[in-house]
Amino acid sequence: MTTKIKLQVGETRSVTCLRMGINGEGIATLERQIVFIPGLLVGETAQIEITEIHNNFANAKILKRDVRSPDRVTPLCPIYSQCGGCQLQHMSYEGQLRYKEEMLRNAFTKSTKLNVEKADIRKTIGTTEWEYRNKSQFAVGKEGNQIVSGLYSANSNRLVAIDECVVQNKETLRVNNAVTQLLNDYNVPVYSSSKQDGVIRNIVVRTGIKTGEIQVVLVAFKDGFKDLEGLSRDIYDIPGVISVALNINDKLTSRVFGEQTEILRGVERIEEQMGEFTYQLSPRAFFQLNPEQAERMYGEVVKAATLTGEERVVDAYAGVGSIGLWVASGAKEVRGMEIVEEAVEDATAHMKQYGFNHAHYVVGKAEAWIPRWVKEGWVPDVFIVDPPRAGCDTQLLNAMISSKAKKIIYVSCNPQSLARDCDHLMKADYKVSYIQPYDMFPQTAHVEAIVVLEKKKKKKF
Repeated sequence: MTTKIKLQVGETRSVTCLRMGINGEGIATLERQIVFIPGLLVGETAQIEITEIHNNFANAKILKRDVRSPDRVTPLCPIYSQCGGCQLQHMSYEGQLRYKEEMLRNAFTKSTKLNVEKADIRKTIGTTEWEYRNKSQFAVGKEGNQIVSGLYSANSNRLVAIDECVVQNKETLRVNNAVTQLLNDYNVPVYSSSKQDGVIRNIVVRTGIKTGEIQVVLVAFKDGFKDLEGLSRDIYDIPGVISVALNINDKLTSRVFGEQTEILRGVERIEEQMGEFTYQLSPRAFFQLNPEQAERMYGEVVKAATLTGEERVVDAYAGVGSIGLWVASGAKEVRGMEIVEEAVEDATAHMKQYGFNHAHYVVGKAEAWIPRWVKEGWVPDVFIVDPPRAGCDTQLLNAMISSKAKKIIYVSCNPQSLARDCDHLMKADYKVSYIQPYDMFPQTAHVEAIVVLEKKKKKKF
């Protein structure tokens, strides 16, 4: 019997990267144990130091790289190694696209019985590599006596101040920096999670890429501003800003927004255009962070749906009805749901704006509404689901199965939950027609994908 050699923290070894992990880290094996090494690319050999030991894996850092991958490039961002926002700036863009397709293949291999070698899994569709994000959600903290805004370093509570970012829209950054300076000018107390005290937590800035309209949301632990009137006025005077809002989040949570939002200055909603449609966006409403790529993805959803004007369509996890707008003209009826009330108001307004009187949106969860509608006799033909990273609720998956819908178009931002949910549907006689990955967030380890599932036809004997 071979005795397993235990790795030790501080130990140095030579390894070769075998594959990439879901967070963009390199993976090697030592003593039959998986080792995660951030920054290492497939095929690279390096001297590493073990930094952490866990039951099933170890973490390590690179001391010296001996063999360099042809996919290795120099990161464009000067604080790339400190900031937790990007994970793949050290990899060529072509390599990133291959990696994201491979992530999907690995997820389906691990969680389903889909034959990924024969399945129609398409090449990742790329996009603009830099300055694509239309929204920043920066945490606020202190560096000495100075208020700063930025992102937390990976796996830590250390805030990295950001005044330049190669993936953020320049206008969004310009406004965020101006707001951060105003917080200093007004000496706004910064929120402390340990003390559960202070005022300002986050600055959220959203830019209409095609309209130029800018929305600023101050997320606060409580309304304890000394001069909110003056601060909001000065923010509203920043060129481009047409909406200033205050959101109160008094919970000990990693979620940015709380439930209470007040418009301080200007309009309640800014406008953005995508495809032939103009969207009205309230402060808390979800909208794609990369509209250019979202246009391509929504076009594929329309193509995949193959609507004839006779289908009842469900738009689940609807947000502001952004996908629903694209399919409404080809459907007999569209029904959608979303848990954020303001987003439902936005979705309803969008449908009314374009004369889609056969589209209806409600507040609530899909898993609650679908069984109710089916019981009332409204049976969907096509489901379009675009859930958060956790994936679809099991009740919703079962509701879709029970409805015997002909087609399910699953839009996902997480290969692991996507594969898990598809396995559930495949076991209930749905087959994967094809999988189309999209690079929604270049320089990061995230990948978006559309999976088209169709109900298997019963064989006639």
